[in-house]
Amino acid sequence: MITLAEAKVGMADKVDQQVIDEFRRNSMLMDTMEWDDAVSPTGGSTLAYGYMRLETPSVGGTRALNKEYTPQEAKRKECTTKLKIFGGSFQIDRVIAQTSGAVDEVDFQLKQKILGTTVAFNNAIINGDESADETVFDGLSEALAGSNTELNTEAHIDLSSSSAMDTNYKNFMDIMDEFFTMLMAKPDFILCNDKMKARLSGIARRAGYFSRREDAFGKQVDCYNDVPILDMGYIASISDGTVTEKQIIDTVSRKFGESPSETTVTGLTDIYAVCLGRNGFHGVTVTSGQIVNTYLPDLKAPGAVKSGEVEMVSGIALKNTRAAGVIRNIKVQ
Repeated sequence: MITLAEAKVGMADKVDQQVIDEFRRNSMLMDTMEWDDAVSPTGGSTLAYGYMRLETPSVGGTRALNKEYTPQEAKRKECTTKLKIFGGSFQIDRVIAQTSGAVDEVDFQLKQKILGTTVAFNNAIINGDESADETVFDGLSEALAGSNTELNTEAHIDLSSSSAMDTNYKNFMDIMDEFFTMLMAKPDFILCNDKMKARLSGIARRAGYFSRREDAFGKQVDCYNDVPILDMGYIASISDGTVTEKQIIDTVSRKFGESPSETTVTGLTDIYAVCLGRNGFHGVTVTSGQIVNTYLPDLKAPGAVKSGEVEMVSGIALKNTRAAGVIRNIKVQ
C-alpha cells in the first residue's frame, strides 16, 4: 500500500513529482487514500484486481447450559475491479510554447489536464457504471444501491432554505448519527456537492459541530463533527464546441409514492461517506507504483505542433460494505 506522497518520493523526475503534487492539491480524497500497488497485466491486456468483500460480519452471543450456540458465519463475496486509464492529451504549437513569456503555456496546459483527470477520476468514484461505460469502474452509487448503508430511499428531508434548516436540522442530525453508527468506523470524509456542503456547514454551526482543519497544503477544510466535508465539484463535457458543466453529485428530481398519489420532488441530492484503509475503501494501481505518468512535448523534435499527455492507471476497492454509505434524497433547492 502506498499514498500519493509516498509515490512521489520514489520518482527521480522533478516534473513527475510536481504532477503528483498537483493531483494531491486538486483532491484531498486522492491525497489521503491508500493505493494497493498490486496489479500487473496478465495475458498482456487484463488489469484486474480481485478481493473479498465482507458482507455479513461474524456475530457473538451467549448460550444456556447444555445448549449449543446458534451457528452463524461471516459471509464474504468475491469481487473483481478492473483498473481503468484516466488522463488526456493536449497540443501546442512550438512557437507558442517558446514565446509564452510569464505564463508558461506548457505548464498551464499540463496543470489544466491534471485537474481534468482528477475530476474524471472523482466522477468515476461516485457515478461509475461499467455496464454502461466499459472505460470506468463501478462507483459508490452503483456499489451501495440496495445495501444496508443506503439510507433515506423512501422519503426526503427539506434543507432547501434557512427556515427549513431551522425546522429540520435536528431530524437531519439524527439521520447523520444513525448513518455514522452503521459504518465500520467514523468516516474519513463526507462527499457531497457545493449546495449540500453549505447546508452541512450551516447545520454544524447551529449544533456546535463545526470545525476546520488544514489539508497537506495548508488549505482550510470545513468539518462536520470533525469529519472533513469535500465538495466533489463539477465535471465538464464538450460537444460541438459547447461546454456543459454538471455537478458530480448532482441535484435531481425524484418520484415518491404510487399513483395516483405519486409526487415529484425537485432539488434532491445525496451525501456519501467513506472509511479509508486497506480493509475498507482504497485505491488500486499497478505493481510499479507508477500511479501517474507524464509525457511532455518535445520541443526539439521535428514538427510544428507538439503533444503532451497525462495518464493515471487506477481503480477502487470496497472491501467492507460498511466502509462506505450514502444518504439519499436531501432537498437543497
